[in-house]
Amino acid sequence: MIEVILKLYATLIALMFGSLANVLILRLPKGEDPVFASSHCPSCKQKLRWFMNIPLISFFLLKGKCRFCSSSISWQYPLIELFVAVAGFLLAPKSLAQDDILLFFIYFFIFYSFVIHFVIDVKHQILPDSINLFLLLVVVIYLFFYGDWSKALYGFLVGFGGTYSVTWLFYKFRGVVGLGGGDIKLFGVLGLLLGPVGIIQNIFVSCFLGSLVGVIFILTGKMKKDSPMPFGPFIILTAFWQIFFESSFHNILKLLF
Repeated sequence: MIEVILKLYATLIALMFGSLANVLILRLPKGEDPVFASSHCPSCKQKLRWFMNIPLISFFLLKGKCRFCSSSISWQYPLIELFVAVAGFLLAPKSLAQDDILLFFIYFFIFYSFVIHFVIDVKHQILPDSINLFLLLVVVIYLFFYGDWSKALYGFLVGFGGTYSVTWLFYKFRGVVGLGGGDIKLFGVLGLLLGPVGIIQNIFVSCFLGSLVGVIFILTGKMKKDSPMPFGPFIILTAFWQIFFESSFHNILKLLF
């Protein structure tokens, strides 16, 4: 019974954070205040009433349209809310034990940061520093209670120092920026979490996935050869695979190598 109640609470909490994720995705790239500014329609700028901001429910009550100007509301909003809510349900703690609850919030906020980063990078090709800093805070909390600091620091040196050095050398000799600052910072944070071996695996797999998708897009005419493509989503997808499906990730690597 307690597990069912905890799953319900975790899902409701996640649903509310899913609604906040949409705000962050919309406002962070524009440099707008994501917390204290009132919610408004992106089209007509009319301030939204409280009943227009109920996660999932308001979208269907309004039939996917703004009440004031009738402009369409993106399906991104309910889909992200639902996606984050499902994650809350699946990650929900099994008991009231401190470790269960703390680990729930740690893994949930790691997933949450990934979702926000993924969507913003796909749409705007940036990984906001504020989300990297939030993810860093979550990782530090994890390390404080459960982690190996020496392994984490080596992972950071590889993740941040290694990718920064390669990017600097690439720019020095080719005059081209290989990785954006947000990607390098994300590699650094993930290095703390995954350790040196894990972050090397992430770099390799994310580069492979990015190259594969890039070639497919070029061959199918969806992207030109010299067009920029966000790399963050491939880092995030690989990290998601490593963290939440660890055994599957290592089994695939063993089959390939």
